[in-house]
Amino acid sequence: MAEFRYLLDTNICIYILADLNSPAAQRLSREDSGSVAISTIAHAELERGLVDVDAGARAAADALYAAAPLLDFDREAARVCATIPFRHARFDRLIAAHALALGVTLVTNNEADFADIPGLKTENWTR
Repeated sequence: MAEFRYLLDTNICIYILADLNSPAAQRLSREDSGSVAISTIAHAELERGLVDVDAGARAAADALYAAAPLLDFDREAARVCATIPFRHARFDRLIAAHALALGVTLVTNNEADFADIPGLKTENWTR
């Protein structure tokens, strides 16, 4: 099993779930098992959108969680969060802090939302 290298932002997860043949979904399928994860912060955001979905959408989400396991937002991530520029009510800050604490690249389609965070590496898999 590979070491985690990527953390998926919520918007990339939504992009994958909306089109299982998208460039992001294809990239995820090419990555080594265990190299991609989802923060429990992104998981919570995703679940808000999955409240009243059909069985097919739920199965797709569960398959995504199997391909990119969930990682708990922990004490180290909280400490890193305290060091990055604050924006009120932004889950993106928590997800970025989690990626920084893990030392991994954040995969996002909203690079501008993360441009002011020192040391954060991002990639966009939608292209």
